[in-house]
Amino acid sequence: MSTRGKSGAGRPSDLPVLPTPAAGRCALVPILFGVVLLDLIGFGIVIPIMPFLSPQLGASKIDIALIIVTYAVCAGISGPFWGRLSDRRGRKPVIMICLSGAALSYVMLAFASELWMIFAARAFAGIMAGNLGVASAMMSDITTPEKRAKGMGLIGAAFGLGLVLGPLLGGLLAGDSGSFTLPCLVAGCMSLLAIVAAALFLPESVSAERRAAHGKAHREGSRQSTAAMLRSTGSRLLVGQYVLHAAAISGVTYLVPLWLGDLLGWGARQVGFVFGVQGAFMVLLQGGLLGTLVRLMGEWNLLRVSIATFMAGLCLALVASDMPLMLTAAYLAMSGSTLCMPLLNTITSHRTPADLRGQMLGTTASAASWGRVIGPLLAGTNLALFGYTGAWLACIVLVTGYLAWALGPHPAPIPASRTTSKENPTHDYPTV
Repeated sequence: MSTRGKSGAGRPSDLPVLPTPAAGRCALVPILFGVVLLDLIGFGIVIPIMPFLSPQLGASKIDIALIIVTYAVCAGISGPFWGRLSDRRGRKPVIMICLSGAALSYVMLAFASELWMIFAARAFAGIMAGNLGVASAMMSDITTPEKRAKGMGLIGAAFGLGLVLGPLLGGLLAGDSGSFTLPCLVAGCMSLLAIVAAALFLPESVSAERRAAHGKAHREGSRQSTAAMLRSTGSRLLVGQYVLHAAAISGVTYLVPLWLGDLLGWGARQVGFVFGVQGAFMVLLQGGLLGTLVRLMGEWNLLRVSIATFMAGLCLALVASDMPLMLTAAYLAMSGSTLCMPLLNTITSHRTPADLRGQMLGTTASAASWGRVIGPLLAGTNLALFGYTGAWLACIVLVTGYLAWALGPHPAPIPASRTTSKENPTHDYPTV
């Protein structure tokens, strides 16, 4: 039976550990899934209604893109900080801090009465947006390399299920009156529920020894810089793909509500249902099929197929002009992109030593955030200058570079002895 780490026995800072391997397998992954899900339901409530909330306060289409960019810039700046802090202080407290910030940002958004208040709320939300990167690092901590893709897929499935329940709930709460105060307050409540769930049920995945070592390195100024980490792991080009992926999908996410609204006359409720259905596809693909597909095809081949599917949806969007083709294009593009992120996270974790995992996945989350700066700006600028054809072409250019990288040669993962192993665990309970 497992006990607390040797150096941390009896100390208040030591968080609960799972008593047996069976309990570890049965309890920890679902708990982490549930915490992420609760938070992402709140995220899913707010995101599809943003393009409709902002114009009520005088926002133009460019302003909507700038609101998205504001969040992404702040998240890009803060992402590496949260990752390093989770290596030093533990994953659980950082996740709870970020969830608290998310809850407060939704309340700020609920009571926004001027456009600058929306910018301020989204900027604060971006600063506090470290939970997904840290949750991915925790999932990497607790899974073996063989099962890591499935574990990362569960994080993606939580995102997808959040996009099923969140937009549906947000659309129902917004109703036909156009009031968005209630949806934003409910989103805040979902983050508060996630905080309670994390506090009560989520164990820590970074051992006391590792936290102490990172704290000592931080105090002595001897921790490895981000640039040195990327160089030593051979991950510079890999991290660049997070920028391309996020730029492309954030461009699509920005364009789809406007595209459906302008060409089909749809509002927040209909667009919320579209994103809800897409979330169901995400749950099916990431939560149900990803592990099987990786076993059949391998991570790299599946990544290539997924990017090609993403590209096919964007090409169809260029010529789509009626509802069936438009929805097919949107679902094809978003479904293709759905599998890419857990695969990228899996590949990245295979290339990262366990003691750098929080810093690396914080860096990739930051890179994705900078992609979310580029995507809406690029799509919004091209939309203003060249219409939807130009905006979709801009997304196609991004995915072309992404696909070219995936089709090229790629480095082998680092030896398993430098990542998590059963003989040298990075935490106080067995890996799944």
